[in-house]
Amino acid sequence: MHEVSIMSEALRIAVDAAKSAGASRIVKLRLRIGKLSGVVPEALQFAFDVVAHGTMAEGATLEIETVPAAGWCATCQAEFDCVDLFNECPRCHNFSGELRRGRELEIADTEIS
Repeated sequence: MHEVSIMSEALRIAVDAAKSAGASRIVKLRLRIGKLSGVVPEALQFAFDVVAHGTMAEGATLEIETVPAAGWCATCQAEFDCVDLFNECPRCHNFSGELRRGRELEIADTEIS
């Protein structure tokens, strides 16, 4: 379960930033997770509850924003919704492997006090 190591690193970054800002507590951590990132949101939530224990983020809320996947068709010069890495353009039916969104894995916001 790589979500534990992902959450450990995200929490380390958030705690470092909170301490640099003079905060004593992290109230909420918001992550943006792409649909095709390979991360399971439920496992990430479980990992957060475990790794936050004993830190300034203990008791904080984890909010996960899911980013839908979008591909790009070079022929049509258009973006389209997709479900995996290689998709057929719904307009011209050419295949595209160019992904514009969907692999995000980032800290979007940290609420501190």
